[in-house]
Amino acid sequence: MQQPFFKRVTLAVLLTVFSSTAAMGQGKEDSDLLKELAERVQLHGYAQGGFNYTHKAGEDTPTFELKRVLFWANAQITDRWSFLFMHDFSSVVQEFYTDYRFTRNKALTVRLGQFKNGLSLENPLSPTAMEAIDVYSEGVTYLTGCGSDPLLGVQYGRDLGLAIFGETNDGKLRYELEVMNGQGINKKDGNKEKDFIARLEYRPTKGLNLVATGQLGRGHAIANSLYNPEIHEGDNYKRNRWTVGFDYKSADFNIHGEYLEGKDGSATSRGAYVTGAVPVGKGVELVGSYDFFNFNTSLGMDQHKAIAGVQYWFYKKCRVQLQYVYKSAYTQAGQFVHGANHAIMAQMQIRLDYAKKK
Repeated sequence: MQQPFFKRVTLAVLLTVFSSTAAMGQGKEDSDLLKELAERVQLHGYAQGGFNYTHKAGEDTPTFELKRVLFWANAQITDRWSFLFMHDFSSVVQEFYTDYRFTRNKALTVRLGQFKNGLSLENPLSPTAMEAIDVYSEGVTYLTGCGSDPLLGVQYGRDLGLAIFGETNDGKLRYELEVMNGQGINKKDGNKEKDFIARLEYRPTKGLNLVATGQLGRGHAIANSLYNPEIHEGDNYKRNRWTVGFDYKSADFNIHGEYLEGKDGSATSRGAYVTGAVPVGKGVELVGSYDFFNFNTSLGMDQHKAIAGVQYWFYKKCRVQLQYVYKSAYTQAGQFVHGANHAIMAQMQIRLDYAKKK
């Protein structure tokens, strides 16, 4: 059954690349082939950009920013086998993986490639669904490899590896098990050890999701870190994490929160956050968040963050956002400084999704 399909796909690609005019001129068989191919491919994309005004250490910094311009395609090769490719035009290739579902239902699927790791409630979520303009909480950003941990570097919460996942009990219970390099995107592993990540979700009632995640592994430091001076560039070190959180959605409000803790070598980091949105009019929501994270409990590197703002959804997944952000600490010249800094952020988000209806 699959061999004729792959022949048709190959023919369609050749026709598209070398002679679109000729392809249009073919008969009904080729027309049906192209129609079948179009029905199997979904296209998605979004862009986020805006203006930030920050006041830190007595200095003001106003700047326009283009944060993300992502495009991805999802090809449904068979009813059980699919492939995804994602590229961020403002940075690098983000994801490329293939999924194969072994069961008739959603109980067991295997994923191989580069994808978001399952650690924390927030990391697997798209920035287009997050309330905060600076996206994830401080703890999630630091512990999942989204960019604030110098030992791991900017990995956008993604890694290379293998995952098995599935749903049971009519979707109330979801599990995920991953074995990953632990080095980040587009990179070989820096040591012989792999990172193991587990994720468990339970939906006891409509709108409520309870999430617990954990990670056991060993990191390979790509740089020195002011948060963890005992670990140096090139060192292999223990890197463990665990989190528990909740997410609740209703017509009246949305709220999610999480407790996170990490262990890098002998240093412990921990924190918690709660973030929510309340509709106040058609397409208009008030947004608020409180976030606490201590990057190294032994060195007293604690930071409080508060966000208040408003957002307007003007078309499906498209919105404009305006937020004020307060932080009680910041880094400057390689030092961790306890001191207030402020930011006013404005952002526009455009997202489009295309899937040909069968």
